[in-house]
Amino acid sequence: MSNITPLKTEAEQALIAQGATVASDRKEAFARFLEHGLPHRRVEAYHYTDLRALLKSAPPPAKAGGKITTKSPLADIDAHVLTLVDGRYEASLSGALPKGVSVSASSALADDGSNEKGLLSADPVIALNAAFSDSVLDITIAAKAEIEKPILIRLVTTGAHASYPRVRVSAGDHAKAFIVESHEGGAAGSLIDSVLELRMGDHVTFDHLRLNLVDHAATVLTTFGGAMGKESLYRGHNFVVGGSLSRHQIFFRFEGEQSKAEISSACLLNAKQHADTTLVVDHAVPECQSREFFAHVLDHESTGVFQGKIIVRPGAQQTDGKMMSRAIVLEDGATMNNKPELEIFADDVACGHGATVGALDEDLLFYLRARGLPKAEAEALMLQAFVGEALEKIEQDAIRDTLEALAEQWLKARSA
Repeated sequence: MSNITPLKTEAEQALIAQGATVASDRKEAFARFLEHGLPHRRVEAYHYTDLRALLKSAPPPAKAGGKITTKSPLADIDAHVLTLVDGRYEASLSGALPKGVSVSASSALADDGSNEKGLLSADPVIALNAAFSDSVLDITIAAKAEIEKPILIRLVTTGAHASYPRVRVSAGDHAKAFIVESHEGGAAGSLIDSVLELRMGDHVTFDHLRLNLVDHAATVLTTFGGAMGKESLYRGHNFVVGGSLSRHQIFFRFEGEQSKAEISSACLLNAKQHADTTLVVDHAVPECQSREFFAHVLDHESTGVFQGKIIVRPGAQQTDGKMMSRAIVLEDGATMNNKPELEIFADDVACGHGATVGALDEDLLFYLRARGLPKAEAEALMLQAFVGEALEKIEQDAIRDTLEALAEQWLKARSA
């Protein structure tokens, strides 16, 4: 029987040509990408987001020296700012950091997903980031440090090229911090492939907000890998309005007992935007609790994807895990794909999942219109309440207010 060699797409051919110039210590990571190529619909985790078909081109990696020409949507928030331009840390555009926080940038080889003790899964997108990322930003939060103001990490792409940011965060025992990961910029044809790793010690309280605010014509692929120690609390939030094609994958693992994780997301999509959130929560130890809530609003011909999996390992007794995905479809041309899963290998657990997809409640819409509200305003009020259920989980008032304002802008643009 003859061997069958799959044809390479235009994007894959461009990436192969670019890979010929990667540094020698990145060759192995690039080989891991080449082994599988861009993920396609026959790969279970990418069934609803076929990158081989959706990614039409792969621009060359950005050169150093890109200039930021836009103001951050979060500029008015009182925060410690760290700036990465086209994947590279720019100290001149970053502010002073508080006591207990240190940063360093290096050309160290990043994990390509092959490290079994690492925070990431084997994935071609992660391997591609490791191959092309020439700068890694390490953020260290010292034990017992309590950082009052958020740390804002601006990841700005300055044009129609590729950027491969890599950030690693370490939070020591009894630390408390809030990191905002803001993806900005881009243009038609740009590609952002970003990875953030977080390792939390014991008794840590950590908030993490990831924002997708990139140009509506850009492609953004982001990965978050996290692990937490005992008696810790992680609150993660995801907010999406940007990108023509976006995928955010989360790999989160409990490594210490009696810890809690709360993960929420709000995606507002229109035109032909395609946004995928893929989540794996790994309960590897007993007596931990996880809560996941994801909200999508889909207009015109947009596509939303939620794939969520809770894994309960053998011996992880008294695990409490619940996951919910809710979506409102505003037009017949919009599509929502839900795939919640449970993999349970312990017998003393309380786990569940749910998913709903529907239109706006006609009775409630009629009630609001009967009291004098125009249809557009009535719909916007209902959608604000729907999205607000996810945003209210953000404890910092200033940041929550900013996101609510961004959601309101989206709703006004929709009804204009």
